[in-house]
This record gives sequence, C-alpha cells and structure tokens, in this order.
Amino acid sequence: MAEAPVPTPITEWPDYNVNPKGGDVWTQDLNSLYDKGDLCWLLVSSCLCWQITPAIGFLYAGMHRRKAALTMIFQSLFCACACGIQFWIYGYSLYQSHTTGPFLGDLSLAGLHNVLGYPSLANSDIPDILYACFGFTFVTATAMILAGAMLERGRLFPSMLFILCWTTFVYYVLAYFEWNPSGWLYNLGVLDFAGSGPVHIASGFSALAWSLMLGRRKDPHGESVHHKIPHFRPHNPFLVGLGTILIWFGWYAFNGASSANISLRSIYIVVNTNLAACGGGMAWVLLEYSFNRKFSIIGFCSGIISGLVGITPACGFIPVYTATLVGALTSCCAFFAVKYKHVIGVDEGLDIFAIHGVGGFVGDIMTGFFAASWVPALDGASTTYEGGWYSHNWKQMGYQLAAACTCALWSFVISLILLFIIDHIPGMHLRASEEDEIRGLDFKYFHDVEGDQMVLHGYGAATPGMTTSGMVGGSPGTSEAGGLPVVSAKQD
Repeated sequence: MAEAPVPTPITEWPDYNVNPKGGDVWTQDLNSLYDKGDLCWLLVSSCLCWQITPAIGFLYAGMHRRKAALTMIFQSLFCACACGIQFWIYGYSLYQSHTTGPFLGDLSLAGLHNVLGYPSLANSDIPDILYACFGFTFVTATAMILAGAMLERGRLFPSMLFILCWTTFVYYVLAYFEWNPSGWLYNLGVLDFAGSGPVHIASGFSALAWSLMLGRRKDPHGESVHHKIPHFRPHNPFLVGLGTILIWFGWYAFNGASSANISLRSIYIVVNTNLAACGGGMAWVLLEYSFNRKFSIIGFCSGIISGLVGITPACGFIPVYTATLVGALTSCCAFFAVKYKHVIGVDEGLDIFAIHGVGGFVGDIMTGFFAASWVPALDGASTTYEGGWYSHNWKQMGYQLAAACTCALWSFVISLILLFIIDHIPGMHLRASEEDEIRGLDFKYFHDVEGDQMVLHGYGAATPGMTTSGMVGGSPGTSEAGGLPVVSAKQD
C-alpha cells in the first residue's frame, strides 16, 4: 500500500481565480501562512459573540410583560438557527464575494462553496472560513435586535418571514456597502469598525418601520403607565440585567475581533469598548435620577447598551481618552429619544429605535469627529487612515453623515415595502388578533404555558383558573395578575 504524501507548507497564495480555496489540502499545508494566535483569537471571539443573540432574547423577555416573554426567547433561537442556515446558503456570499461590483455580491460562495483557506477580504491574516464563522454571529445578533419590534402584538410566522427577508434585502446589502472592498461606502472612505450602519442603524430604523406598521398595543384595562402611548412595566428586571451582562461580555469579542487579528489595536479596542459602556451607563443613571429622583435597573442597562452601540463604529479609530465621552454622549441622545418618543406616537416599547437607531447614528457622527490617524496603525499595518476632525480631516464628517443617512433611509424604506407585501400575502397578516394579543402570544404559540403547571400571565403568575379569554377574574380596577392594583400614575 502506497504511503500518503505529506502536505508541504504553502509559501504563497495562488491567484483567486485559479484556486479560490487557497490550495490543495492533500499536498499543501494551508495553515502555514497563518499565525496561530490570530486564528485562536478570532475563533474564540466567534464563540463568545454567539451568546449575544440569546442574551438579547433574555433582555427582551425581561422587558416584555410576562404573557409574551417566551416569544422573545423563541425568536432568539429562531434567529440563531434560521438566519445561520440562510447565512450558509447565500448570506455570506452576498456580502463577502471576491468577484463583485459596487452594490451587491454574487453567489460564487453560496453554500460556503470554495470558502476555505484563502485569505479573507476582511484581513489577509485570517482565512475565509474563519471570517465566515465570525460573520455568522453578526447577522444572527442583528436579526434578534430587530425581532423585538413585534412586541406583544406581532404574529410569529409573518415575523419570522420578515426577518429572513430583511436580512436578505437590508442587512446583507448594507454590509456589502460598508465591509466589502468593492462596496461604494467602503471606497468612499466611511469609518465603521464593527457595524454601526448594517447592525444598529439598520435594525433601529427597521424596528421603527415595523412598529409603525403593527400599530399600537391594546390596553383594555388601562394598565399603561404613560398617558400618551402604551407603556407597560417590564415583568423581570433581573432578566434584563442578566441579558445586559451577557451582551456586555460578548461585545468585547464583537468589537475586539473585528480587527480580524490580535494586536495592540485589538487590546485598545476592548478598552475603548469597556470605557464607553461605563460612560453610557453612568450618563443614563444621572439623567434619570435628575428627572425622577430614583434609579432604574432598566435605565442603567439601557445606558450601558447605548454606550456599546455608540462605540461600535468608533472603537478601532478613536483615542482611548475619548471613549467614555462617546459612550456618555450616545447614552444622553438615546435617553432623550426614549423620554420624548411619545411625540412621534409610535408604540416602540423596547426602545430599539432610540438605543440602536439614534445611538448608531450618533456613534457614526462621533467616529468622524474623534477618529485619530494613529489609532488604526496600532495593528502594525493600517497606516493609510487620515482620521477625522480630530486629525483635521474635515471631510470625514461628511462621509460619516452620508453613510448614516444611507443606512437609515435604506433600512426604513425597504422594511416598509417588505412589511406591506408580507401583510398582503393570504394568511400572513402581521398583527395578532385582539384576543390573542390581550391573552398573550405565549398562550397562542407555546404549550409550555398550558396544562396543570403555573401559567405566566400579565404582570405576575396566575393559576390555571382563567376565563376562556385568558383573563384572570377580578374587578375592573385590578390588573391581569389576579387582583393586584393597577398603578395609576402616569409618566411624561
């Protein structure tokens, strides 16, 4: 029996059009040109980033009333699975194809065909297959950020269809614009290190469109704590805190590994990310206390996430001594967007638009202001950046504003079109029936809340002794939780 040939270390990469895989795995060792530290950093970071999707599910579940909390956990699992399969089938190819034009990729990498050892477009220090592993976590987390907009009144199946259509026509298009070297925003010179445009601005403005199409939630028992728009108390602040902690932890990898290698710049990015989260959390808490004379766990968590959103485009470009300010300013803008959201009259109860849409927009602008030309050079290779206003590169602010407006307008308009089409497909109308909404989406879709076990409903737990409509018996002045008084105080 003939001995199998021993692969020899590859010394240079072939032309992509000749061998898109990078070489022959039987005769060549495709690992030899890669640094094992870079591979390990990005692979571990990909695993850490994955947890952000279910963590968002925990965050949103805690912010819901209890009767619809399981729906958010389900949606997080759906985004992790279905959007992951979509990413494998054609998503990665749409925004990371090596042979493309200025607006969208082709299907040359569909099914991750030919995705193996060839250097990725993101950074030649890592292979295509590893960057695909990392990119998978981005799309699933972005889809889950958007999924919260169905808040307690969106039907599950149309929502899942919309999410898959949205990632196709919004996320991958914008990701191509900004992250593919052939994309027009990339070539314009836009600075967006870890995805403010395709991730936060896109999901925030699309959430606004979805909430607009769904309309306001029903409130037959007058439980809203706001007199102008429906607003209900979150059922589990502890779950919100847990989700925020996991998101914060995963964000280190989300931002830090976007350099696609390990270097001083990667460490710098993680420090920037942490300081911005701290600044965002403290700014929100101080503002909230100045208005209400009380603190809020929900507010603290919102501020932390706002800071993380604001630093996402900036973390690889700005000096470390400006990171806290970026987080604090983003948090302040998001805070006032939440406080005065009743002005636009849209029932967007999870504040996705305020925190991610407005926060992402502000982060893009501040990236153009604070970017320094020397920060990218910390990776030992990126020496061509001119910085922003901080480095007297005045035109960068215009590029950032163009990118932010493009992402906002594209995501909002395309989302409205997709939602309108889906709503007119027979059997796919977006809004749940009034009975299902009042009773709770969990009762409509999940057997986990049926049977002899305790049933989760309203603001608290109720035993199975309910009426056929799902309402707990009680006087008109009581809540769904079976006799607990409704808080009548209204908020501005």
